[in-house]
Amino acid sequence: MPSMTSAATDEPIANFIGGEWLAATGTDSLPVKDPSTDEVLHRVPLSSSADVDRAVRAAREAFPAWRETPAVERARVLFRLKALLERHIDDLAENMTREHGKIVAESKGEVRRGIENVEHACGIPTLMMGTTLEDVASGIDCESIRQPLGVFAGITPYNFPVMIPLWFWPYAVATGNTFVLKPSEQDPLTHQRIAQLASDAGLPPGVLNVVHGDRTAADAIVDHPDIVGISFVGSSDIARTVYARAAASGKRVQALGGAKNHMVVFPDADYDRASETVLSSIFGSTGQRCLAGSVVVSIDEAYEPMRERVLAGAADLTLGHGLDPDTDMGPVISERHAARIRRFIDRGVQEGAKLLLDGRDASVPSYPKGHWAGPTVFDNVEPTMAVGGEEIFGPVVSLTRAASLEQALDIIHANRYGNATSIFTTSGKTAREFRYRAGISMIGVNIGVVAPMAFFPFGGSRGSFYGDLKAQGHDAIEFFTDKRVVISTWR
Repeated sequence: MPSMTSAATDEPIANFIGGEWLAATGTDSLPVKDPSTDEVLHRVPLSSSADVDRAVRAAREAFPAWRETPAVERARVLFRLKALLERHIDDLAENMTREHGKIVAESKGEVRRGIENVEHACGIPTLMMGTTLEDVASGIDCESIRQPLGVFAGITPYNFPVMIPLWFWPYAVATGNTFVLKPSEQDPLTHQRIAQLASDAGLPPGVLNVVHGDRTAADAIVDHPDIVGISFVGSSDIARTVYARAAASGKRVQALGGAKNHMVVFPDADYDRASETVLSSIFGSTGQRCLAGSVVVSIDEAYEPMRERVLAGAADLTLGHGLDPDTDMGPVISERHAARIRRFIDRGVQEGAKLLLDGRDASVPSYPKGHWAGPTVFDNVEPTMAVGGEEIFGPVVSLTRAASLEQALDIIHANRYGNATSIFTTSGKTAREFRYRAGISMIGVNIGVVAPMAFFPFGGSRGSFYGDLKAQGHDAIEFFTDKRVVISTWR
């Protein structure tokens, strides 16, 4: 297996299939770059449908023996993996910063959240327990048990290349299934190393397989007849397509999509604490996350104080390489994505929003080839504007005014997304009313990044999620198992 920190080579990284590192059959590949420097770190292969089929066959062949492995023994493998991830957390974070760009503290936090999912999956002997009842009728007993289903697959995005795959495959293998992962082709290197750590922890060959590639590999996964379920994270339009195609062939699907999250600030809020939290939510990971609170809805007289604080805080952020301790915000993933963000800013100006802070010409002299998008603040944003309603996935915040809780809720409900929302207030009554009526799956009260711990479900509603069982928590156990009911009598 190639080193994640070695100099780039012309030979693409390998797929991990049946416990072996195997070259893809396809001849095409893409560069994996450090977005701060544009340096090529490695190349990633564009695997063919034949490569996907090979991985699925390996997973299918590994399933019977892995299913028969006692749950406590499966858990022990995950305990060993957790220990290895803890031991290598600093190296993993540094590697992720090089290929993704987020600052190293954020990378380390992401690895930590991934470890929490492995840790939670270690409880599978309890989490997978069923229920029983004697004498449902005279001499007849009934029990409900959970059983794995076979080969599952995951298609995951670039923005959290460690954590998001760990939302899925640890639960899948803990419950006795096998798994095929297609990580993002933009930053697959760190999870490549985690696959090796899983093997080092004793995960048998074929239980976890990794196939690299682009849409060709993803389509092959969605359509493969031997895959029983798919976990997907990406844009809402693609999530909807994956859900429809996979469900049409009888697969289980959890498809997490995009977001446009609103943070509502009331006049009784602590403005300093609220603005600090808001700034972290908006500009953390350079805005490339589905929990970014990209619209600040200030109620009545809260508008001016919040505008002043958000603008000042955004202007103070320092751009740079994520490994530099003085950096507050790193680059975006690619020049293509930076150009997309600039087009959204152009459109915001054209539609009449007032541009208070313009990040289009951002640069870092030490890293002239970096993919920079600077902090951007829009004022007087209407919900019908593109910057007020569409997911930009970058460091752009829209400031919007509302006269009341009712009007703020109208703004939230009019948006097609439904991932997360937050309220900032010192009133328990107001907070309860907001929670009661928001209609959004993940709700924060004086919290800016509404990221549930591993033992709670993660996922949105409306256009942000397609399916019914979400990532993490007990939903993961439900998704990766089927409940069997056994009724028995002995005469």
